[in-house]
Amino acid sequence: MRALTGDVRVYLWRGAFDMRTGFDKLSLFVKEKLDRSPYDGIYVFVSRFRDRVKLLYWDRDGFAVWYKRLEAGAFRITLKEGQEELTGVDLELLLSGTDLERILLQKSSEKGLFL
Repeated sequence: MRALTGDVRVYLWRGAFDMRTGFDKLSLFVKEKLDRSPYDGIYVFVSRFRDRVKLLYWDRDGFAVWYKRLEAGAFRITLKEGQEELTGVDLELLLSGTDLERILLQKSSEKGLFL
């Protein structure tokens, strides 16, 4: 899988997604529904029961799909229509089971830095 460096753009589709969908339909969904280029980031989709996640990304010479199914439990994503941009770190946390909605970043008013 592509290295999750700081400059990688990650987009999470927060609605339930059909995990039977392949490369072509995923990239078409990214173009039409998300209004983005499928070549410019990692796109994350979750199943209705949140026990499966599928990633679509461009890997130098073709599209690649990464797929994970949990044997127990669920990914901690609240399902609702829409998309959200994540960082590579957020994606790693999500895939390891961390609830991203519980992590709140606060900006320092003095320096504009995250605490």
